[in-house]
Amino acid sequence: MGRTKSGSYNTKQSCEILNFLKENEGSHFTSQEISDYFRAQGTNIGQATIYRRLDRLTTDGLVNKYIIDEKSPACYEYIGTKHCKHGNCYHMKCEKCGTLIHLSCEEINEFFEHVSKEHGFVLDPKRTVFYGICDKCIEQES
Repeated sequence: MGRTKSGSYNTKQSCEILNFLKENEGSHFTSQEISDYFRAQGTNIGQATIYRRLDRLTTDGLVNKYIIDEKSPACYEYIGTKHCKHGNCYHMKCEKCGTLIHLSCEEINEFFEHVSKEHGFVLDPKRTVFYGICDKCIEQES
């Protein structure tokens, strides 16, 4: 395979990782989940290869990397050349099941603008996570 314009090699494994992410656009995956998927498909892609490809895709702006907290592994989401359809995307994490949920809401955008204008502080949407309990976990408790 040839080199990409960023100088990295575009191998078959790299293409498989990118295709997997594209097919699951809008979903979040850890590198381990990606590795597990390929192992289940009978494709052996080393963890180091997955990390390198995810780092390159993040640098190229095709993938967002989210570091939720020090206890959780980083997760990745394919965004392609577009960003969230409704402005910045924020996330909510369920403290029971660990699900990461997109939060795209005009009121949240207004809050971030307020913090910037009134308090002189710019929040980073990629590192802003709201914690709580998702609907499914609340239903299970009932």
